[in-house]
Amino acid sequence: MGGWIVLRYTLPARARPQRPLLRLRRRNGRIDRFVLPGVVLGCAFWLGYLPADCEGIEIAGGPGFTLERVGARTSKHVFAECLAKGPLRAAGALRALLRRDERRWRDSLRGACAVTPLSAYAGWRDARGTPPPPETPAPDIRIRLVLAAEGATAGAMADTLAALTAQSHANWTLQLSGAEAGFAPDPRIRATAWNPDATTLALCGDADLFGILHPGDRLAPHALALLAAAYREEKPELVYADDEIGDAYPVPRLKPDWSPDLARVTGFVGAPALVARDFLAGLPPRPVSAPDNFATGLDLDLSDATRVVHLPRILCRRAIRPEDTARRAALLEQLSAVSDLVRPVLHKNILDLHRPRPDPAPPVSVIIPSRNRPDLIARVTTDVLTRTDYPAIELVIVDNGSADPKVLRFYEGLRADPRVRIEPFPHPFNFAAMVNRGAEVARGKILVLLNNDVAVLRTDWLDAMVAEAVRPEVGAVGAKLLYRDGCLQHAGVVVGLGGEAGHILRRRPADTPGHLGRLRVSHEVSAVTAACLAVSSEKYRAVGGFDAATFAVDFNDVDFCLRLGAAGWKTVWTPHAVLSHLESVSRGRPTGAARQLFEREAAAFAERWRDTIRHDPFHHPALSLTTFGEDLE
Repeated sequence: MGGWIVLRYTLPARARPQRPLLRLRRRNGRIDRFVLPGVVLGCAFWLGYLPADCEGIEIAGGPGFTLERVGARTSKHVFAECLAKGPLRAAGALRALLRRDERRWRDSLRGACAVTPLSAYAGWRDARGTPPPPETPAPDIRIRLVLAAEGATAGAMADTLAALTAQSHANWTLQLSGAEAGFAPDPRIRATAWNPDATTLALCGDADLFGILHPGDRLAPHALALLAAAYREEKPELVYADDEIGDAYPVPRLKPDWSPDLARVTGFVGAPALVARDFLAGLPPRPVSAPDNFATGLDLDLSDATRVVHLPRILCRRAIRPEDTARRAALLEQLSAVSDLVRPVLHKNILDLHRPRPDPAPPVSVIIPSRNRPDLIARVTTDVLTRTDYPAIELVIVDNGSADPKVLRFYEGLRADPRVRIEPFPHPFNFAAMVNRGAEVARGKILVLLNNDVAVLRTDWLDAMVAEAVRPEVGAVGAKLLYRDGCLQHAGVVVGLGGEAGHILRRRPADTPGHLGRLRVSHEVSAVTAACLAVSSEKYRAVGGFDAATFAVDFNDVDFCLRLGAAGWKTVWTPHAVLSHLESVSRGRPTGAARQLFEREAAAFAERWRDTIRHDPFHHPALSLTTFGEDLE
């Protein structure tokens, strides 16, 4: 049955955020590929299964990759650990083994033994150590920090200052407000009163980078050195890293790469973060009323930054402050009100959470590929035409040779509606080609791709999608899709999840907030499903639509979104468009020749988008690609 190995490896602190790629060469010429966890602390681990016919192991780790240890484990030992951690997973693994389903057997055991829930972060962190210093430090980069001591305990201040004075990067100064001059233990620390008329540029002074600390924040020993080195190498307007909150039960904040939409509404950047003086110089000279306002983004809209570097390294431990708890509760209360109110505005500098429908509303063409299934096509067309509050809809049904008399009679009735067009597609099933055919004949400025097994749950769903799709910087827009039982089916696609691409947090409760609360707001993702996807017709045609030759059935939507991204248009998922999706009920699971086609398309997708599979910018490299939750690996 083969055996298991555990790899321990490291990468330089400033390495590209690509996960290592491992290949197993097998006797029959087959190659199995695995994307390993990224290194976000001192080291990373990977648990993998070696089949009995494995002849070689190859690892593409990138410059500086160091394999520190290889350990062997028996299948019996791994199964025993799986049984202890998750009896249901162990039962599923046994069923897969009896069916000779090697991949499911392996993934079931890995999902239990190699994956750690966020709630068990402390032990996961302790096993991986702390991030190393940068290979090329930048001691000449000047950093100015601000720390407000008002209301802080002596212990919290001492912790923050001790961590600061222990930094390996020595070229920093700190403005300490609200503390007595004698409290400053280092000549680089200057105690002053807070000046409410000071601008961020004035606070920065002649330093290259500017940031803020809160009492209780404890920077990792090389935090400033790593941030300064990143600035020296790439000259960004903003550089930030990850952090953790709490002491007894710490919780990591694993941030995506730069996501301006998410930054506007959640202020996810937090600490540690440093802003370039050049960026501050370009902002309107408004005074910062309080130091807290800078950290929360209330007096500095960081979302305007375009050159941003994210270090996926945990470089700060932050204390839980009462005001944080109160602020978070207030934000969540406002967010929950979004579902009932039309357009609540949280702050003059924060993005409106529910964008209004454009006025006048651009014409929309809803394209539905379909074949037979009268129950499905009748429901979805009725929902689009009578349960959607949008004034300018064209419905294009691309029919792939329906022969069911009920469907044909239904079509006859639909033809009396001037909003409906039924476009025949008398060719072998090719989902991508059917979508392209619908786009060719559509007259709308916005195209909405909709599966025939989707049901409308909120009448304003199209308003929410069009409001995002008309933005100049946005390409594709995806919706919040639920299974029949109300659980999440689609909250965005993570490239690399499950091997090629997968839906994050599927089967979770519909009100799941997601890590950093991102499922409560519209935000950037790498891709969305074509089960409900909006895009302007101009941008659709600019990238050539779906690739029907390479991805006839699967991965065509993800490939389309990634090609939009390569052309400069981002993909956005919105929670304000809510629909139900039965997912593939009209096609079923692929078997036989269909399964072979799926595997060919999966291989083509992996070949074309290997770099993105190794690093989805909106899925942190510490998060698992084995499970579909937000777990550590």
